[in-house]
Amino acid sequence: MHVLFAQDLPPIQYFSPKQYEAENQNWEISQGKDKHIYIANSKGLLEFNGADWMLYPSPNKTIIRSVNVVDNKIYTGSYMEFGFWSKTQVGALAYTSLSEKVKERLLEDEQFWKITNLDNWLLFQSLNRIYVYNLETDSFKIITSEVGIIKMFKVDNTIYYQDRAKGLLKLENGEPKVIIGASAFNQKIIVGVYDVDNQLLVVTQNHGVYRLEDGKAKVWSESLNKTLVDYSIYSSIRLKDNSLVFGTISNGLLRVDLEGNIKQVINQSNGLGNNTVLSVFEDVDSNIWLGLDNGINYINKNAPFKIFNDDKGVLGTVYTSVIFDNILYLGTNQGVFYKKENDTEFKAIKNTKGQVWNLKVIGNQLFCGHNTGSFLIKDTVATKIASIDGTWDFKTIKNHPNLLLQGNYNGLNILEKQGDTWRFRNKIEGFDNSSRFFVFSEENKIFVNHEYKGVFKINVDADFRKVVSVSKIETLEKGLFSSLTEYNGALYYATEHGVFKKKASESDFVKDTILSQLYEEQGYASGRLIVDKNTNALWVITQKGVNYISPGKLSTTPEITFVALPNSLREGLSGYESLSNIKPNIYLFGTSKGYITLDISKIHSKNYQVSINAINKTPLSTSKTLIDLQEESNFANKENNLEFAYSVAEFDKYLEAEYSHKLEGLYDNWSKWDTKASILYKNLSYGDYVFKVKARVGGKALENQATHTFTIARPWYLSNLMVVLYFILGFVVSLLINYFYKLYYRKQKEKLVLKSNQELELKDFETKQQLMALNNEKLRQEIESKNRELAISTMSLIKKNEFLNTIKSELNDKVKDSNLKSVIRIIDKNINNKDDWNLFEEAFNNADKDFLKKVKSRHLTLTSNDLRLCAYLRLNLSSKEIAPLLNISPRSVEVKRYRLRKKMELEHDVNLTDYILSI
Repeated sequence: MHVLFAQDLPPIQYFSPKQYEAENQNWEISQGKDKHIYIANSKGLLEFNGADWMLYPSPNKTIIRSVNVVDNKIYTGSYMEFGFWSKTQVGALAYTSLSEKVKERLLEDEQFWKITNLDNWLLFQSLNRIYVYNLETDSFKIITSEVGIIKMFKVDNTIYYQDRAKGLLKLENGEPKVIIGASAFNQKIIVGVYDVDNQLLVVTQNHGVYRLEDGKAKVWSESLNKTLVDYSIYSSIRLKDNSLVFGTISNGLLRVDLEGNIKQVINQSNGLGNNTVLSVFEDVDSNIWLGLDNGINYINKNAPFKIFNDDKGVLGTVYTSVIFDNILYLGTNQGVFYKKENDTEFKAIKNTKGQVWNLKVIGNQLFCGHNTGSFLIKDTVATKIASIDGTWDFKTIKNHPNLLLQGNYNGLNILEKQGDTWRFRNKIEGFDNSSRFFVFSEENKIFVNHEYKGVFKINVDADFRKVVSVSKIETLEKGLFSSLTEYNGALYYATEHGVFKKKASESDFVKDTILSQLYEEQGYASGRLIVDKNTNALWVITQKGVNYISPGKLSTTPEITFVALPNSLREGLSGYESLSNIKPNIYLFGTSKGYITLDISKIHSKNYQVSINAINKTPLSTSKTLIDLQEESNFANKENNLEFAYSVAEFDKYLEAEYSHKLEGLYDNWSKWDTKASILYKNLSYGDYVFKVKARVGGKALENQATHTFTIARPWYLSNLMVVLYFILGFVVSLLINYFYKLYYRKQKEKLVLKSNQELELKDFETKQQLMALNNEKLRQEIESKNRELAISTMSLIKKNEFLNTIKSELNDKVKDSNLKSVIRIIDKNINNKDDWNLFEEAFNNADKDFLKKVKSRHLTLTSNDLRLCAYLRLNLSSKEIAPLLNISPRSVEVKRYRLRKKMELEHDVNLTDYILSI
C-alpha cells in the first residue's frame, strides 16, 4: 500500500540570487511604511518594491549584517560601520554614517549584527559592544562586555542581550541588569527571547526551549526539546498569531504553537530554496520572509490557499476529489487515495490502480468512474460494479430511483440497483460517441457534448434501452476543452467562443453575456464549468483565476467573486480541472502535482497603492540619471527620452499586479493592462505632459493613480529669445527683400536697356554685314567682270598674235618681194606691241592684285619677261597658248619655263604652274 505524508503549505515564493542580482546570503530583513522590503545582503542593501529589486552597495564595500526600518530611515550595520539610508527626492537611497559620530574609536574588526529601537533610542549591537544612540541629543552611550555579546533581543519595551560571561541581561534605566546568570545557559547560545503568559521563553540554538521561572531555566516542552535535539536553530520570531517560527542551520523552518507542538515543517524538499535560514521576518500583512544562505523565500501565510505537492510522485495528477464519511478521497491517474480526518498520510485503495475520472456521492454511496469500469467504494474497499471501459460520470434518472445513467467511452449505459449494490443493465443502443459531458433536459431527452464533434440532442425510449432519434445542435460550435453542465434548472455550454445558456422554457441556446465576458476579460483557459450543489455555486475557470458564481440576493444578476489563481500557477490539466467542497468555505482544486485548497472566507480585499519609484532621463545610456519625484520636472529639449518605473507593494504569489498608463499631451487613452512595471518614452516633442499610471491587483482596480507632471523645453531655435530674433530677422529680411527687389528690378531694367542696345547694335552690325556682303558681292562681280575682261583681252591678244603670225608665215614664204618685208616688220611690231602688254598688265593687276609684287619679292632675279611668263602661267595658259603672246615658238616657251624654274630654284618634283597658282 502506498503511503504519503500530507502537509498542506501556504504559497511559497523563492527569489534566487540571479533574480535579485546580489550575493547568496541574506542576514536580516525589515519593512518600510511604504511596504517595501529591505534586506541586509552580503553585497549591500536590497530593496524590493513588489516589482523590481534594487541593490545599494554598503558604503565601505563590506557585508551588511543587520537592517531595521524606523520611521522613514533604514538603519544598517556592517563591518566597522553603521548608519542609515533615506529616500532622496529622486526615489533612490542615500547613506548617512552614524558611526563617524562615535567619539570612541570602534574596536578592531567590529561588525554590527543587530539593530533595534526603543522610544527615542537606537541600539547597534556588535559582538563586543552595544552602541546606544539618542535620536534627540544626537549622542552615543556605549555598553561594553568583557568577554562578548552573543545576541540582542527586544521583548515588548525591554531590551535583553546575552553576555558570554554574565548570562542574560536586560537594560534598565540605561544600565545592564542580570536576569539569569551565565551558569543557567552555560555553553548555550540564545537565539530568541519572548514573553509568554508573563514568563520569559528562551530559545537556544542547540538545546531546545526554556522558560524562566524564579530565576531558573526550566524546560518548556519535553517533547519539543527531544525533537529539537536534531535541529540547530539560528534565527527565530514570534508571529502575530503567537506561534513561534524557528529558522535552522540545516533543516529549514519550524512553526511551533504555544503548547510546544510543531505545526509545520518547511524545508528545501517542500518549498524552501535552501535549508539554512539566517533570518525570519513577519511583514505588516502577516506574511513571512526568510533570509537564506542561498536566496530569499516569501511565505504567504495568510493566503486563502494551501498547497499540497506530491513531490515523490505517488499520487500523480488529481482529476477528482470528494469528502465522504469524513474521509477525503482523491481520484488520480494512479488510482484512488484516501486520508481520514485526523490522519497525516494518504493511502491507496486496492484494486483502483489506474486512471480515475470521477468520484461522486449518490444516495449515500460513493461511486468511482475508472478507466477500467465503475466501482462502489465503501470506507477503504473498492468493489467493481461494471466492466465497461472508461466511465466518465454518473447521473440519476428522474422517476427512476433504481437506475443510473453513466457516460462511457462507448456512449451511454444504464446501471440498475440490485439490493445494496448496482449492476450493469444495458448499453443504450444507437449512440456510440464518447459521453464525458451529458445532461437531461427532460426525462427522456439527453444532451451530450463531444469536444471534437459538437453537441448532440438524443431522444431515448421510455425504458432507456435504445435511441429514438439523434440530432446535432448546429448553432453550437465545437471547441477544445468545451463542457456541458446543468445549473439551477438551465443548461450551460462553455467553449472558447463563450458561454451559452438554455432555459427549460427555451428551445435554443443563447449566449450568456455576463459569463462570456469573464473569458473576454480574463482569457480562456478551459470551458470546464463546475457546479457545487452544497453551496449552489458555479465555478468558471479562466487564464487569470477562478470565478465563484452565486445567485444574486436582490436581483437576477449573479454575484461573481474572483479568486486570483492564474493558469500558470495552478498547474492543472486544461479541460480536466476538478473542484470540490470538502469543508464549509474550503474547496479542493486538483493539480498535476497534488492539490490546492482554497478557503473563500479568507479572501479579503487589501488596500494597495501604486506609486512611481523612479524617473530616469537617460534610459538609453549605461548610467541612470534620476530626477525629483516630488516637484514638477522641467527638461531640456534633448532630454526627451524618459523611463518611468512604478510598482505596487504586493508580494502574494497568486496575485498579479497589472498596470495601465497614459501620457497626457501625447495620447489621452489608457494603455492595455500589462504586468511590466516600467514604460519608456522616446523622442518626445516639446510641450507640457502629465504621466499617469493606475494598477489592479487580482483583477481589482486600485483607488489611487500615481501622476507626475513635466515639461520638455522648446528647442533653442524656438525659444522666446529666438522668436524675438526671428521677428527682428524677419523685419530685416523684409527690408532687404524690398531693397534687393528694387535693386533687382533696376538691374533688370538696365539689362533690358542693355539688351535693347545690344539688339540695336546687333541689328546695325547685321545691316553693316549685309552691306558688306553686298559690297563684297559687288566686288566679286567686279573681279569676275575684270577676270572676264582679262580673259577676253588675253584671248584677243592670243588670237591677234596667232593671226599675225599666220599672216607673217604666209608672207615669209613670199619674202622675196621687198615690199613685203616692211609688212612683216609692221606685223612683228604689232606682235611685240608694248602697249598690248601694258594693257594686259593693267588688267591682270586689277584681277590679281599684288601677284607680280609677291613673285618679285620672293624671286629678286626675275626679269620683266620672266614676270610676264609668270602672269601667263598664273592664268593657267598652256605653252602653246603662251607662244603667240611672246611671239615665240611653243618650244621656246618650254625653254623659258625651264629657265624660270631654275631661277626660282624649284625642286624637281614641284610643278611650276601649281607653284605659280599657289602664290
